[in-house]
Formats: sequence, structure tokens, C-alpha cells
Amino acid sequence: MNIKKYLSLVTGAAFAAASITSCVQKDDWDTPPIKCENKFPAATISMADFKAQAPSSGFVLITTDQIFDGYVVSSDENGNFYKTISFQDSPDNPTVGLQIEVDKSSNYADFPVGAHIRINAKGLRVGTDRGVVKIGSVDPTYAIGRIPSSLVSRYVAGVCNGNGLEVVNIKPVELPNLAAAKSEQYINMLVKVPNVQFALGDLYPVNKAYIDYVAGAGTDTDRNLEDSAGGTVTLRNSGFFSEGSKLLPKGNGDITFVVSRYNSTWQMLIRKTSDLSFAGTRVDATPPKGGTDIQYLSNFIETFESYSGTNLEIYPKYVNDPVLGNRYWQLKTFSGNKYIQLGANSGSGSYLTYFAVPVNFTAANSLKFDVNLGYDNGKPLKVYTTTDYTPLGDITNATLKDITASFVIPDGPASAYGTLTPAGQHNFDPALTGNGFVIFEYSGSSGGITTTVQIDNIQVQ
Repeated sequence: MNIKKYLSLVTGAAFAAASITSCVQKDDWDTPPIKCENKFPAATISMADFKAQAPSSGFVLITTDQIFDGYVVSSDENGNFYKTISFQDSPDNPTVGLQIEVDKSSNYADFPVGAHIRINAKGLRVGTDRGVVKIGSVDPTYAIGRIPSSLVSRYVAGVCNGNGLEVVNIKPVELPNLAAAKSEQYINMLVKVPNVQFALGDLYPVNKAYIDYVAGAGTDTDRNLEDSAGGTVTLRNSGFFSEGSKLLPKGNGDITFVVSRYNSTWQMLIRKTSDLSFAGTRVDATPPKGGTDIQYLSNFIETFESYSGTNLEIYPKYVNDPVLGNRYWQLKTFSGNKYIQLGANSGSGSYLTYFAVPVNFTAANSLKFDVNLGYDNGKPLKVYTTTDYTPLGDITNATLKDITASFVIPDGPASAYGTLTPAGQHNFDPALTGNGFVIFEYSGSSGGITTTVQIDNIQVQ
């Protein structure tokens, strides 16, 4: 083709495109309105009455036209809901929620959060599946099957507002704490809970992401939420969660989630990470105790004989701080001798507790203590020095130098106690100066090391 002719054609096409674009921009106001018609007639039954037909186990087949309205609260846009749609009977102050199983992904494109939907359940099953009332298709394998993708529109359709799909703002049900959310009445509803944070075990010593990855692939992952009232619940995230690699936020704040359950286990589901607003300061459910009479000394021995009480946990000269779990070093007495003790027997989860002893490292030379292990199945005791720990502050921010290797921690019997024995001596590094702390760490768990540790006669000189 002649190059001049080619350029002429290209130029002409460009002017034509520009003219069309200009026309659309200028005359957009006179574009014909989209015709919007509802697929199903008005509702014939309330969602509450429809859900009430579900038996406590098994299912029933709906054989008549039963039409009801709902408002979508879930979203699979970020992959955290898989081939399900959760909806409730009202955008605010809902009374009931349901879940429908569909063999279709990217449902958010057709039914975004807040979409007003109408369902005709004729030909579907409604029943209780693993603790949740669901609607789904007849299936030879499952009690509640997934509606085939090609048939979804037969049962579910959007409700028009005149010009298109009606999408409204969903106001989450505001609840006082996590315990309140663990109620059958809120299943498949959108709720909001204040003063929530991730359990420290998900943040320390490693700040975990929303999901775990195995060989580069995401896996379904549980993370643990807690609130200021002492309540806990599982946050369940899908291995396909597109935001799964983000690190969990360390702060405290509000969380919005869809309430769900797997049999007897409550599992809360977020649509996206912005459902969490954790900009506030963390609340310590097991705050450090003691620390009201800190004295940085260079020559002393602590025998614990000056303390009294059963299972005492407060020592004004020292800081007793459970970082993971809720167990403190406690005062114990045996054969007239007092000492501190900690173990993970008969517990649940992980335990990491510190006992901080103030020291003037400029003048001090060495550290000694007596130790005894009982019901020994591992070594949970470590000893550190630090000079940047703030008493009663966040000990996880301190720089700890491990000096455990300087001591001999004896083996104890597997089903009884040994005897308190000198653990040896650690000579402080001459370069270690200023005020600081010797830190005794207990690290155990109900599924791992549960050894009981006893410490006495802590001596600095």
C-alpha cells in the first residue's frame, strides 16, 4: 500500500474515533436509560419464615414457589469466600442470615456487597450443614449441593431500583465483644466488634501474615482474635485470599466480619483487610505485675523468704510478665523453703513468661541462681541480659542477650521433682555497663515442653 494512502486512512480513522468519543462525552445525557425488570415477582415469604423450615439436621426440598428478599454481605472479590454468598434480611437491624451454595466464582461482579437479591427456592434444598443453615441444589453426594453455574440465575436475581441493580449500604450489627458474636442468631450476618486485636502468639516472636504459604501456595489459615473482655475467636482466611501475604496488624481496634461456624467451631470471615481498623494501642490481657520498687543493685541475693501468700505473683522489686498465655511466676513453698515456679502442665496453648531482675551492670560482676526441674520433658528456661528494657513496658521490644550457655540446667525426673541445685555462674561482660536487667524466660506449651521450673537464691555480686 502506498505510504501516503496508508497515513491518510489512519488519520481518517483517528479523527472518526475522536468524533465518536467527543459525541459520547457531550451527549451522554441523552443515552437511553437501561431497562430494569425484576425476574421474580414480590416476595411471598419472609426470610425468617423460610429459614425456620430448616430441620436441626438434614434438609427439606422446597417444592413450591417460595420467594424472599435478602441483602448480600459477603464478597469473593478478594478470594476469602469460596462459591458461597452470605446474605441477611435487612441492610440494618437484620433478624436472620442465610448462605447459598453456588458452583460459580466472581459472584461479587453480579451481586456486590449491599446488593438487593430475590430468591425463588423452588427446587432447592434448605438444611443445616456443619452448623450453618444453607440453601443449595439437590446433590447425590452432599446434603446441600452447589447450584451449577448455568442454573444460578434460575434461583437468584437482583432486585431493580428503576435503573439497575439496587445496591444499598450495609450497616453492621454492632456487638459489645467477641463472645456476643458467637451466637447462632448472627450466623451469616455482618457484625462489628470493638476493642479487638490479634493474639500475641500470631505477632511474636514472628509477625505472621493473614495466611500461611506452603511451597509458595496459600493454605486455609486460622488466626486468633481476642478482645478486652477476655473473649477469643478464630479468624478464618482462605488460601486464595489475595491479601493473604499482608502482615497482621499489631494494634487494637474495630473489626467487621461475617459470622460463620464449622460444626461447633466459630470461624469469622472478613471480605478484605480494610474490614479491620487496628490503629489503636494494644490491650494487654495479662499485664506485667510488680515493678513498683525497682532498685538497680550490684550486690544482693534474693531468697524469696521475705514474701508471703499462696501463689503470690506480685514482687515489687521485680517484673513478672506473661507475654504469651496467662501464667505468672508464682511463689511456692516446700519443706519451709520459698522459691518461684512456673510450668505448662494442664494448660492450653503457648506460654512465654519473663521474670525481670534489675541490676547495676557497671558495678556488678556475676550472676548465680539455684534451679530445679520437675516433670521434665524439655528445657523451657533461658536467661538473658538487657539494658534497653523499660520496666512494665513491652518486653518484646527489648534487646536480649542470651547467657543461658553459662549455666548448667540439670535434668529433672519425668514424673516428679528433683531438688534445687546451683546452676553455676555467669561473669558479666566488662563492656556491659549501666542499669539493666537479668531476664529469666519460661517458654513452653500444652502440646510441647511442659516442664515445671523452680528458681531460688538469685545472687548478683
